[in-house]
Order: sequence, then structure tokens, then C-alpha cells
Amino acid sequence: MQNNHEFIKSYSPREIGSWETDRSMYHKLTELSIITEFFPPDYAATGQLIEELVKQLEKQGVKIRVFTGQPGYAFTNDQAPALEQLGNINIQRSRSTQVWSGRIRGKAINGILFTLRSFLHIIKNVKGNDVVLLTSAPPFLSIAGYLGHLLLGFPYVCLMYDIYPDIAIALGVVNKNHWLAKFWWTINRKIWQKSKGIIVLSPTMKERVVEICPQIADKVSVIQSWGDPDFILPIAKKDNWFAKEHNLDSKFTVLYSGNMGRCHDMDTILATAQQLKNEPIQFVFIGGGPKRESFMENVNRLGLKNFLFLPYQDKNVLPYSLTACDLSLVSIEAGLESLITPSKLYPALAAGRPIGAICPKNSYLRQLVADGGFGVSIDNGDSNSLSMFILKLKSDRQLAEKMGNASRQYLQSHFTLEIIAKQYIKALEQAIN
Repeated sequence: MQNNHEFIKSYSPREIGSWETDRSMYHKLTELSIITEFFPPDYAATGQLIEELVKQLEKQGVKIRVFTGQPGYAFTNDQAPALEQLGNINIQRSRSTQVWSGRIRGKAINGILFTLRSFLHIIKNVKGNDVVLLTSAPPFLSIAGYLGHLLLGFPYVCLMYDIYPDIAIALGVVNKNHWLAKFWWTINRKIWQKSKGIIVLSPTMKERVVEICPQIADKVSVIQSWGDPDFILPIAKKDNWFAKEHNLDSKFTVLYSGNMGRCHDMDTILATAQQLKNEPIQFVFIGGGPKRESFMENVNRLGLKNFLFLPYQDKNVLPYSLTACDLSLVSIEAGLESLITPSKLYPALAAGRPIGAICPKNSYLRQLVADGGFGVSIDNGDSNSLSMFILKLKSDRQLAEKMGNASRQYLQSHFTLEIIAKQYIKALEQAIN
């Protein structure tokens, strides 16, 4: 197993620079097709990340075509241009179907329909020498690339944000012995073996993929997510209009910003807030997701007054919402540590605040926290330790400032978009060579 420290070392700036010097020996990445269900004005995290990556790759001279859907998670626009040209970025949007989009079955149907449209797009538009990057949004999308590859012969790379059907099994949606799960694993193996590369977001995700299909070990690249330290700057709460607007500037504030999904541990946070209900500590939850409503119901049932719930914020508000706190939380449910990664971590690091990571003992987050010294790792269910950490930060402002500075420094050293984009180019060029 490759741990996180080894991964970071393998992509050091010196080695990336050496690789850039040697690029003349290989076919350079000049054109790239990306297929993903979500893309702005969607505020889904996968879409926002792809947009940022696309813009950075364009700066590196790559001509990019994006095939995506109409926004399904947008603030004001439920329609976007069917065709859009932004410099060397061509965006084509298919019509989308939103059937019971808040439910698992509805999302599955929507994903299948988008996959079918993607296959038709591939047949009509992708040429044999194009490189195609297929995201796992939706989880079935790589099937379209696989079938298109069999017909047209183009190279494709799978970008895996999540691992299915493993997540569905872990969440109890389908049994591991069900024919659907076995069929899905069989299809995954065929898709991965035919791919020219696979990108996953953490070392534990790589371990899981290789465990399922050992033959592809050499194809799998670990490339983590990123934050933008130029866009998100540390802002003191006393100077932060968002903090003032929501009366957070004079309170010790614990922030959870992003999706409250089925894969995120919300119970430990709830138990912590209950333990601290008589302390002058404010919990702020910004975002949505399947667990949001039940979480709010539990807060009301327990009579907790130390909570503030806010909807997803426009991207231009993030520099203020992410810094309107004294501690940021990220969480992964037990048993899911090798299947997902919390993308919310990296913008939180850019904000220059301490991090509390609630996760299993073998989560890659623990290695990050230990390497960076920017917070603590908390076992799932250990609300006592999280409560003590919050109280310690509240009483020791010097420690909070030290950890906050470490957060930002760690991001700037390892997880800026410029650093990560070079890793993507390296992985894609290795795939086509």
C-alpha cells in the first residue's frame, strides 16, 4: 500500500520539473475531451472542480471539449447555453432529466439517461486519436466510454470520485452477493483493463481499486483535490461581512460546509454539539444533502440552540463563509474511507483555519493531518475527543492560530491547482504514451 506521504513525495516540485523537461520525448497533451454530468452553473462539487481544472489545463495550452448536462443543482439558472466557447474550452450541454433528483433511484435514472446521451455524443464527436477523461459522475458513465472505445479505438482515462458499487453496498442499498453488484464489478474490471489510466483521489481508494482488479495496479494514479489560496484568503472574523451578518464575529464558531451526504458522519458532530450545548459555541452548517433534513430534525428534537443552518452559497461568497469560523470539520462514515474523499477539506485548508477530521483509523486523512499539523483526527463516534479539542482551541488562541497557519502552508506546498494540474497532465500524457 502506498501511503499519503509517499504519494506527496512522488509528485514533488523537483520531480515534476524533471518530467516537464523530458516532455519533448513524448506526445504532449494538446487536446482533451471531458465528459461529466455536472458543470457550472451547477454548484455540485464535482462540477466546480472540473471547471477549475479545465481552466488551468487551458493555461497549459490544452484544447478542451466538455460534454455535460444542463444544471441540476443551480441557484438561479436551470438552463445554460447548449453550446459555449470560452477561449480554447468548448462546452456542449445535453438536455438533462431530473426525476426524483433528491432520491437514490431518481439520481440513478438521471445518471443512466445522461450516460446514454454521452454515448451518442461520443459516437458522433470523438475521433480515434482523442483522449477522453471520463468522470464517475454519474457512476455508470465509464460504460459509455468503454463501448465507444470498442467502436472507435480512442484512449480513455477514468477519473473516479467515488467507487461503485462498493458505496451502494456499504450504504445498504444493494447486497454484495446481489447479481447487480457482481455484474457491476465485472463491468468495472473490463472498463479499467481497457482504459489507458485511472485517477483516484486518495491512496486508500487506489488500494481498493487494485484489490478489485490487481492487473491494473500500474495504471492507477493518486491525484488529490485542491484549494485556491489566491481566491480563498484568511480573513479575520472581525473584518468578515459574512461573519458579522450572521452574528459569528464574537462567537467561537465550528463550521461544516458542503454536502451532508450518506457517506458523511453527522452523528458524531450532533453528539458533540449536544455535549457543548451549554458552552458559548456556535455550530454552523452550510449546504444540503440527503442527511440535512433528518439532521435538522434531530437538532430540534434535542432542543439544541447552538446551531445555524444556511443553504449552499454562491462561489463568490466562499472566501467569506469559509473564514467565518474558528474550526472547520470534515467527516467520513466508518467503512467508507477507501470509497470517497471529502473535497471540502482543501478549500478549508486555504481558509487558514484548524481542521477536525472525523474518520476511521485507516483513513488517508489521518496521514494528512499528522504531516501538516493543522488539526486533529477523531474516531467515528468519539464526541468526547472532539468536544475537548473544540474547548482547547477556544481557550488557546495561540494554538488555533498556529494550526490555522499550518493549514494554509500545507495547502500551498501540496494542493494548489497549479501543482495538481501538472499531475493531471503527467498522468494523461503517460496514458497516451
